[in-house]
Amino acid sequence: MRVCWWALLMCLAWPSAWAEQALPTDIQLVSEYWPRHTNPDGSGVAWEIMREVFEPAGVAVAARNEPYMRSIGLVQRGEADAWLGSYANEISERVIYPHHAYDADRIQALGLVTQPQPTLDTLTRFHLIWIRGYGYNEYLPGPLRFQEVERRNGILDMLVRNRADFYIDASTEVADVLAASREAERFRTYDLTRLPLYPGFADTARGRALAEIYDRRMAELIRAGSLRPIFRRWQQPYPFDKDMENPNASP
Repeated sequence: MRVCWWALLMCLAWPSAWAEQALPTDIQLVSEYWPRHTNPDGSGVAWEIMREVFEPAGVAVAARNEPYMRSIGLVQRGEADAWLGSYANEISERVIYPHHAYDADRIQALGLVTQPQPTLDTLTRFHLIWIRGYGYNEYLPGPLRFQEVERRNGILDMLVRNRADFYIDASTEVADVLAASREAERFRTYDLTRLPLYPGFADTARGRALAEIYDRRMAELIRAGSLRPIFRRWQQPYPFDKDMENPNASP
């Protein structure tokens, strides 16, 4: 009789257990606005990839732009499910990272043409600047001599006045900074490395379930080459080709 009652109780418990494990039907994504990557109108490489990942799996995508550090805080507090544009293990508290990256930043150095060409091996010789919170010192060989700045609009002036030797950032941001100059010929950009980009998920049951869906779907899409048209449409390099798999390889 004990076995029968135990079996009956287990049968009664199963429906509630399955209900608790029901997969999410939507995902709240946040990201800083990066042109052509996460545009406010919902277009851009990253937003399109996320819709391709989640919507065929029955997960509706809601996306909005927030400043980068605020995006992280929203996810850590469980007020959003994931933010985009994170480097591997960039944040360690109340966040989980999937196995698969969705894109890769081409990291560049911007400096005056009079500066010697920098490489990964020679960065330690220079005074570097980048935007606060980006933490390139964690991903570039060091120790580095660097300064974090709040805004990009004063970067060219710092370089001209020799307050820094090189500005470090992703190629799209470097291009935007350089486009604001009336003397672009005074500056030169140098490719340094590539860093994979990940979504950072909330460390909750819901976040873990969404991360599992993301990894499963990304594996399928990469294997099938289904994301290639998105990168081609936005004129961005496809990050999953064999010659781009090593995140620390020189371009």
